[in-house]
Amino acid sequence: MEITEEIYEYIDRHIDAEPEELHKLMRESNLRMVHGRMCSGHLQGRLLKMLVSLTGARRILELGTFTGYSTLCLAEGVAGNLDGEGGKVDKSADAGSAAPRVDTIEIFDENEIFLREVFARSEYGDLVNLIIGDALEVMPGLKPEDYDMIFIDADKRVYADYYREAKRLLRPGGCIVADNTLWDGHVIDSKRHDRQTEGVRKFNETVAADPETESVILPLRDGLTIIRKR
Repeated sequence: MEITEEIYEYIDRHIDAEPEELHKLMRESNLRMVHGRMCSGHLQGRLLKMLVSLTGARRILELGTFTGYSTLCLAEGVAGNLDGEGGKVDKSADAGSAAPRVDTIEIFDENEIFLREVFARSEYGDLVNLIIGDALEVMPGLKPEDYDMIFIDADKRVYADYYREAKRLLRPGGCIVADNTLWDGHVIDSKRHDRQTEGVRKFNETVAADPETESVILPLRDGLTIIRKR
């Protein structure tokens, strides 16, 4: 069956409603950002929140914040997992702190003011720790096996490098979720050899050959891979 826009609209009407703050953020992203469609969106956002809830994740690392839509979905899931514990994140704490939260890394410093405004007005903002920098420079300084879940949605050219570092930072039994792993179908186009397509292909091949994990690719939007560390 072909997944048409009508099917996606039907799905949107029959899953949990998109929270109002996220609906507004999606509109704001499209108005203020050149590539607003990069937002996770309603369906993927509800899936991310669901995965956090199902796994009981309390410590999450996100690579690629963009406008914070997926970040807030992840934080919403963490908040639900705290089961009334409450408490606010100490924003001065280092990334190795054991506090439940979403550490999110964004390379584009021009997005920082926008993001801090988004998180400041959200009820889940206290669970978000924004880090401005290159993920491949930040990740080596993070504590091994410190995260329950890692969401990869950044530079496709180095997805395999993110994966290597993510495995080191992920606890056994934790999961990695990677976005855009079908890359608009370019992964099966023999004529496509640009660096982003090759990066996604390398990532997919690396994951498929890894005996230390198990994985599944969902044909959701641009492809979503869920990986569990054995």
